[in-house]
Amino acid sequence: MSSAQSEIIRVRGVSNAEFLARHAQPGRVGLSGGEALIDRAIQRAQRHLDDAGEWSQWSHAFVFGERRSDGHQWVIESDLQFHRKHVQLGVQENRAAKYADEKLYTRLAVIDFGLSPGQMNELLKEALELVASRTRYSIRELLGTLHAMRHPELRPRENRLAREQSIFCSALVEHLFRKAGVELMPGVHEKNVAPEDLVRSPVPHTLWLLEREAAPGKIQRLAGRVRARVRSRIQAVKARRGSGQ
Repeated sequence: MSSAQSEIIRVRGVSNAEFLARHAQPGRVGLSGGEALIDRAIQRAQRHLDDAGEWSQWSHAFVFGERRSDGHQWVIESDLQFHRKHVQLGVQENRAAKYADEKLYTRLAVIDFGLSPGQMNELLKEALELVASRTRYSIRELLGTLHAMRHPELRPRENRLAREQSIFCSALVEHLFRKAGVELMPGVHEKNVAPEDLVRSPVPHTLWLLEREAAPGKIQRLAGRVRARVRSRIQAVKARRGSGQ
């Protein structure tokens, strides 16, 4: 953790739904990670933020909104979602229950940066304005951020692939906090902020981290099958040699 005033609280033995029920509150930041190919690609790309080159655990970031009269906690995020006959691309509201799927979201975290009520209101007001104005998700800007992570001198500068009325997930979080008067990553342009940056923010915060043994990803499962086939073939060759064939 970047700041001595920050705290990590590790949570074990609960489901995604239980974790969110305990820690999701308006104005807090959510982080998720998974084993899908796109998740792994984003996590790998963020290795440039770590001195040891370790992959990030996180591929997506969002902000918790209010609990509505339907009894659900809602989130505000910039995301790509594909439903039957319906596509959502950009800043949108979704129920936090979306992140209860433990097969898709194998890692979760919640960060509280201690916003005042006034700051939280400013953040949520700006978030809803971006939802209403149909601000788009920007894959271009995400690619610009990935490039800047490989070239740290570019991080303070404007994203080379920035577009009007467009923003991706962690850049949205940074933008909303700056509207509330809080820079989570001082010295980094808001459209160059990655999910891993939010965990490393020097702003004092409390981080609740859901820890569990994740199921092997597709790549690991494939590697396991390949190793099993190789062992099987080696054993077959040895058996033939032993029988004199």
